[in-house]
Amino acid sequence: MKTGRFTLAFAYLRLSNEEAQGGESSSITNQRMIVQNYCTQNNITLVREFVDDGYSGGNFNRPGFKEMLKQLEQGKANLVITKDLSRLGRDMREASYYAEQFFPERGIQYVAIADNFDTEHDNIMAPFLFAMNEVYLRDGSRKVKDVLRNKRESGQYCACPPYGYRKDRENRHRLAPDEATAPVVERIFRRAAAGDSSRKIALDLNADGVIPPLKYRVLYRDDFSEEGASHASDTWNYTTVKRILKNPVYLGHTLLGRSKKVSVKSKKKVAVPRDNWSVTEDTHPPLVDKTLFQRAQENLGRGSRDYRAFEQVRKSIFGGVAVCAKCGHALCSCGTVYKGEREKYWYLSCTHQRRDVAAPCEGVRIRYADLVELVRQDLNSLLALSDGEAETLAREAVRRMGSEENLKTRQLKKERSEARIMAIDKIITKLYTDNAMGKLDDDRLSRMVADLEKESAGLKAVLEELKAPSPAQQTADSYARFFALARSYAHLKKLDRDTLVTFVDRIEIGPKIYENGSRKVPARANQPYRQSVRIFYKFIGELSENSEKCSAEKPV
Repeated sequence: MKTGRFTLAFAYLRLSNEEAQGGESSSITNQRMIVQNYCTQNNITLVREFVDDGYSGGNFNRPGFKEMLKQLEQGKANLVITKDLSRLGRDMREASYYAEQFFPERGIQYVAIADNFDTEHDNIMAPFLFAMNEVYLRDGSRKVKDVLRNKRESGQYCACPPYGYRKDRENRHRLAPDEATAPVVERIFRRAAAGDSSRKIALDLNADGVIPPLKYRVLYRDDFSEEGASHASDTWNYTTVKRILKNPVYLGHTLLGRSKKVSVKSKKKVAVPRDNWSVTEDTHPPLVDKTLFQRAQENLGRGSRDYRAFEQVRKSIFGGVAVCAKCGHALCSCGTVYKGEREKYWYLSCTHQRRDVAAPCEGVRIRYADLVELVRQDLNSLLALSDGEAETLAREAVRRMGSEENLKTRQLKKERSEARIMAIDKIITKLYTDNAMGKLDDDRLSRMVADLEKESAGLKAVLEELKAPSPAQQTADSYARFFALARSYAHLKKLDRDTLVTFVDRIEIGPKIYENGSRKVPARANQPYRQSVRIFYKFIGELSENSEKCSAEKPV
């Protein structure tokens, strides 16, 4: 906005943590002085300054910068001033966009004083300046990595202290036991060494009201944003326990560098191979001794070798397809190998039945091999249908649509609507003719034409509805699509993942119901039970209203 000969300006000041070590020349104070002097010399009114202290030039998600853009969009200034181009940012693409596109397109002048950059003049050297700033960004990133690596190698802890530790009050780069949480860590290791599972340990910690790691940080240790704090669970789970049990930091070792950013401009992190981790031993007081740690590891991995020997146990074809009929959660592969027998002890189970989750499910479980065979047989029965049988099935589905209009009724309604629309057009033409001949006054013409056009519009809307396929027709089309696809498949001797997802949308597994009507596992083994398995196919949904697909079976 221009007010007479004055220009209203925003000053933007930025300093990263690394640049702060360079001295006063890069300081916020120095930047502020340079901008203020420039405004005085050029008769510019400085309206407001925006500061981002401690923010990298490669990050444009800065609070001060975002607030300045918001104020500019509201028209509160028409000039942005920085000490140099690097203050705007060091990412070549982003900095160039704001300086040479965003600001000019909105009628906002941008000036970088030290670089003699002004959007109202030609800036021949601008591409080179942006490129040099990015070189500085990449070089700075490399130097930071070198510093962190040197600190790690010297045993300094350069990350957030893990659960059970805090930063040493005398040396912020060292870890010291946290009096409140270190006993919890020791408890977890002793329970694991004694043979308790991670799940049982988590349940007991919840029962005793022990605050889990992330929640503890939110409440008592670290500053979190409202969004970040919302991710903190109130309960322990077995993965958190396992993570603690596997961490050698509790032996007194510094283990860092397990992940890295994919690039200098990205916040995304990827895992680093174990061989490239930075491990420095005996850098801080241990919370457990080596014997206790090793015993916990042995019990943690108990039976895992036999389990991994049958890798297919973990590769269920029903992932994302089989769900619990009670709570809707996906069923997970569970069970183990016992004396070399895989199929017999492999189940799909609803893990939402855990006691450590809110509103737990009572639980659903089905033997994996039984479900594979049941779905294979059901699908084969569809693939074996003749064309006539498929048509009969489709007609029955259409019949179940209920009071749907038949095609003759729809056609008659369509013809009548079209005839009436044509008649209305002729009537309107006649009315205008009568008006021109003086037989009909203007007011009456307007009223009659308006009524007729309203009727015509209603009839046209009806015709549009009639053009769309009816639910019955849509059902018939869906069945045609399904069986057209089925014709390309022969009898299935084996059910694989590709075939399953080609034909099946969802499978709902119900709980087992035993002969006495109870859903609890009886004390006596091999009791008959029935269990519902509802298969929802692509295009056509569930083919039968009867969901009882499994009956009078005996559990192993």
